Amino acid sequence: MLEFLSNKKDFDQNGHNPGHSDEEILDAYSRTVVSVAQKVSDAVVQIKVNKPGPRGRRPSNNRPHGTGSGFIISSDGYVVTNSHVVSGAKSIEVNLQDGRQFSGVLVGNDPATDVAVLQINGENLSTVSFADSDRLQVGQLAVAIGNPYGFQYSLTAGVVSALGRTLRSESGRLIDDVIQTDAALNPGNSGGPLVNSQGEVIGVNTAVILPAQGICFAVASNLVQYVVGKLIIEGKVRRGYIGISGQVVRINSRLRNYLGIDNISGVLVHQIEPDGPAYNSELRSGDLIINFNGQPINSIDDLHKKLNEETIGKKVELKVLRNRRKERVRVIPAELT
Repeated sequence: MLEFLSNKKDFDQNGHNPGHSDEEILDAYSRTVVSVAQKVSDAVVQIKVNKPGPRGRRPSNNRPHGTGSGFIISSDGYVVTNSHVVSGAKSIEVNLQDGRQFSGVLVGNDPATDVAVLQINGENLSTVSFADSDRLQVGQLAVAIGNPYGFQYSLTAGVVSALGRTLRSESGRLIDDVIQTDAALNPGNSGGPLVNSQGEVIGVNTAVILPAQGICFAVASNLVQYVVGKLIIEGKVRRGYIGISGQVVRINSRLRNYLGIDNISGVLVHQIEPDGPAYNSELRSGDLIINFNGQPINSIDDLHKKLNEETIGKKVELKVLRNRRKERVRVIPAELT
């Protein structure tokens, strides 16, 4: 929280603040939010995209199919936004607050975290920097800036409501380390920055629960920085796969006790992709995967988390339940393309 709200010595035993009037407290809060707006707004951009219509037809009246937000992170024009804002776009227009317009070039796109990077060719660009999201605390100020419903450069303020949430991306994978905030977001805010009281980016606004009131989400800045670095250097984030389809199945308590395992569930292998780039011939249909290199697997999401860049092309030991017995099998994940 802001220092003027958290300094306990300013309050008496009844909770009153004899040294500051309500107007002064409000002014202090207002000054903080105004300062954030002044620091950040010039780096926030509006993104307009043209996407193919049904059966490849252009959108009606030749108008942009959709809009979103983004923010500039470097003087050479790198812009961070959401994957779902720019994915599949035939053309991308980036508008700055000073009225300049640029064509955006897609540098990289990662649907699994809903993060994308564009680049524009401009001079004298305002930029923002990332904060360390691991140091966030529930209750601290959170300010969102974006372009809801096409209204440029709107600002809303709230607090960090919760940390460590997970959110399902459009690719089907879970996004870890998601921030929940009550700073109001609407369509068009997607891809804009969520910033702290110093004007540093703590997250990228990505989703709203429409039926709810004040429940909005942002991908945490530390995850965003990792993904952005990979997209700029390599154009993508590498992930592994082992060529199976499966589903989560609970393990009954009797079998757990009999085998001495802690898993409450595992991933049941339905189908195995034969002769694929991943080595998986030691797996059998009906195997229940419960462990990956010594780490328990209770869900498909657990398995996705382990199939990262570090495991591609390397031997991995899986523990599976096969005919009510524990077995060890080897797989070699291939790169997901």
